[in-house]
Amino acid sequence: MHAPTTATAEAVAVAAQVAGRVSVMPTSYFDADIEELTRIVANMFAQVVQHNDRLPLGAQKPTRFHSRAPPNISVIDYMRRITKYMSLEPACLLLLLIYVDRICERNPAFTISSLTVHRFLITAATVACKTLCDFYCTNLHYAKIGGVSMHELNSLEVELLRMMGWHLIATQEQLEQYYFTLVRQDPTLVLAADLAAASDSAATCDTATTTTTTTTANPTTG
Repeated sequence: MHAPTTATAEAVAVAAQVAGRVSVMPTSYFDADIEELTRIVANMFAQVVQHNDRLPLGAQKPTRFHSRAPPNISVIDYMRRITKYMSLEPACLLLLLIYVDRICERNPAFTISSLTVHRFLITAATVACKTLCDFYCTNLHYAKIGGVSMHELNSLEVELLRMMGWHLIATQEQLEQYYFTLVRQDPTLVLAADLAAASDSAATCDTATTTTTTTTANPTTG
């Protein structure tokens, strides 16, 4: 009996995980379940908040995104509310991650924390909708969803645009890369493309092993 190849072992492990506790996500973010995508995007922000809240405040100046105290709603619940009532598309959710990276790159002193995350999310979602969607609602509607005044959301929107240098568009490749990275970092998920690739690799290795075994058992003679 031959020991399983590395690729075969990986495929078996993946298959076992999928059968038990791992969900398969579609390869295209267009087809992703919006509730599941909301969950993993929110989890990513929650992890960043948890990390940054442990850092010393230093000399960071308050921004328009800072609240006096953390709102009494979790990031995941707030994100679900935004997604539901703003009817966010998958691409809009991924843009939230792209926007925060662009802002932090241009403004190193700015951090996503429990004091800034909620205002950032409602503002970034508003801008994302206006950037990607053919039809979107008014800032008054979005402000009610986010629990802020329309005047405040207007000011936050202008500030977000300034901090990003008005760089609002993302390419298809960028959105796909963020989606792949997001899914692969979640231990409860696996991409359909990764699962298929592992299965194909296992089948190829098994075929090669069978051929080698047959050749060894029946050597040719000169």
